[in-house]
Amino acid sequence: MLKDIHNYNARAVAAGLLLALMTGTAFAQLLPTAPALGQSANGVEQIEAATPLTLQKAIALALDGNLDLAIARREIEATQGQVIQGQARPNPELAYLLEDQRAQTRTQSVQINLPIEMGGKRAARITAAERGRDIAAEELNVRRVEVRAAVVAAFFETLAAQERAALAQASADLARRATDAVAKRVAAGKVSPVEETKARVAEAGVRVELAQAQSEQRSARARLASLLGANPPRFTQVAGSVDDLPVIPSLDDIQQRLSASSALRRAQLEVERRRSLADVERSKQTPDITVSLGVKRPNELQRNQLMLGVSVPLPLFDRNQGNLLEALKREDKARDELQALNVRLDTEVLQARERLASVRGEIDVLQREVLPGAKSAYDAATVGFENGKFNFLEVLDAQRTYFAAQSQYLKALAEAHRAAADIDRVLGESAASATPPANKE
Repeated sequence: MLKDIHNYNARAVAAGLLLALMTGTAFAQLLPTAPALGQSANGVEQIEAATPLTLQKAIALALDGNLDLAIARREIEATQGQVIQGQARPNPELAYLLEDQRAQTRTQSVQINLPIEMGGKRAARITAAERGRDIAAEELNVRRVEVRAAVVAAFFETLAAQERAALAQASADLARRATDAVAKRVAAGKVSPVEETKARVAEAGVRVELAQAQSEQRSARARLASLLGANPPRFTQVAGSVDDLPVIPSLDDIQQRLSASSALRRAQLEVERRRSLADVERSKQTPDITVSLGVKRPNELQRNQLMLGVSVPLPLFDRNQGNLLEALKREDKARDELQALNVRLDTEVLQARERLASVRGEIDVLQREVLPGAKSAYDAATVGFENGKFNFLEVLDAQRTYFAAQSQYLKALAEAHRAAADIDRVLGESAASATPPANKE
């Protein structure tokens, strides 16, 4: 359907008005240069790139330079330190003891105390640290999926806004030339001055719509640029086909992919990490053993004596029961959060799927009925005006109705891509694929 819009041929409103209604590239024409999105550090505005930004390039730039992803990568590096620390064993202790200061009865002792962890403390500590590292890695995957979905939605929003701005520009050009033509007819005494007033009012309304469309385009372009990293490229145009609609995933496909999504995997790893932390606290209930080995030299004997000792704490009062209870309850909490997340994500993806199906139905109606009907009415009004059956404002009203239908069509396309991006954000993988091209008129 957009191909019909793009290839929309010019029609003359009347030979006497010398008014070209539209060019055949209304959607492909470049807009007037928009203000730059930002300024360089020295205050000089950067020159916007002339090369259109593609979806693939936008996704690649975002995945490479998005600040949220950089933060997630730092967290992975930090959790690696926890793994290293968890692998460390207790340090031995060197002790020196001097008994009596008199030379004849002085005794000196040197010994090494070596703590030995019991109850699997080290293994539990390592497992907990590794689960924390796995969670950080999965968090990066979650952020990557979210950034990709946000870029896809912002890209197609920008693309639709770009098409609407081009459409509004074509409508404004038509209204301006129509007003000039009517003014000439008024000057020649062929029509009433009231017709010129009506034409100028209509032109003013079209100019307001153009300003709104251009503002929406700049806002959408700024939102897309903000997702591309700390130093996004300058661009005035995005290149793509907004009418390549994503498919609606089946319910079975949704359930299979949801169970393997990064968000659920992260919550599952949190349950495992909490279980490992409970094991760490449980292992602390087993006392550690400290083995001592040293020598003792009494001056009165003038010889060294071997010392060997073992010490074990007696868990009479502190058995770490409070910390263990807290760890167990936090494990239960993480398990409940996993169940709640599963329900919430399932609801979100089903709502997004329903929204996508609804929008695709709207798009189908617009393609089959609204746009052809509006175009037919516009063509009939044009022919009628050429034959003297309609006045120019009726032609202009039919033209604006057709343009409004096209604008509604573009908004529906953008909403369809936004719904598909929401599905991708939840499922964690691309669910969008282009449908076969619609039959063109």
